Amino acid sequence: MPSLFRRKPDLAEEEEEVVETSADEETEAARPKGYTPSKKELGVETPKRASSNRRRAVEPAPANRREAYKKMREKQRAERAEASAGMRAGDERYLLARDRGPERLLARNVVDSRRTVGTWFFGGALVVLIGSSGAMPPAIRLVSNLLWAALALGVIVDSVLISRKVKRLVRERFPKSTQRMGSLYLYAITRSITFRRMRMPKPKVQIGDAV
Repeated sequence: MPSLFRRKPDLAEEEEEVVETSADEETEAARPKGYTPSKKELGVETPKRASSNRRRAVEPAPANRREAYKKMREKQRAERAEASAGMRAGDERYLLARDRGPERLLARNVVDSRRTVGTWFFGGALVVLIGSSGAMPPAIRLVSNLLWAALALGVIVDSVLISRKVKRLVRERFPKSTQRMGSLYLYAITRSITFRRMRMPKPKVQIGDAV
């Protein structure tokens, strides 16, 4: 026997379903043919969005000014560490203006692929400074002066060879380059008289590698 107290369908729910269905149909009709809905529209949570949501959820606001200052210092320290690592690795985003550009990278590789006299220049200069003092015998002072002259001549010759190679390779590979060649020469020579371990960015090629 049918119940006399059966609940009738809720008209409001039926109307809401009709409105939602109509809105979906209108949205689909407005989309161009071949349209592919994004993951956000499909309700799919990507790993990046999920990670971002988790970070926002677990990072509470600082309780006071001291805590806010501490968090700011930690963030700045992390950013400096990231920038320093990127600079050492030669990441273009973290390089100084003087190190940016493919021409500068080529100049660095030219220098780093060879042994340079300049790396011995400062060590030799220290020896010359000690050996040429007035307290030393004349023979030692003479040898020190000859060593100084040999080092200076070696640096000049090496700088000329490096500059010529940089010029040739830049013109071959970057014929439309707007870099001033004199600036590239000075950049390469300055790097050539720096100890290899102290060069920034770090060398990407080994001694003897073809550039």
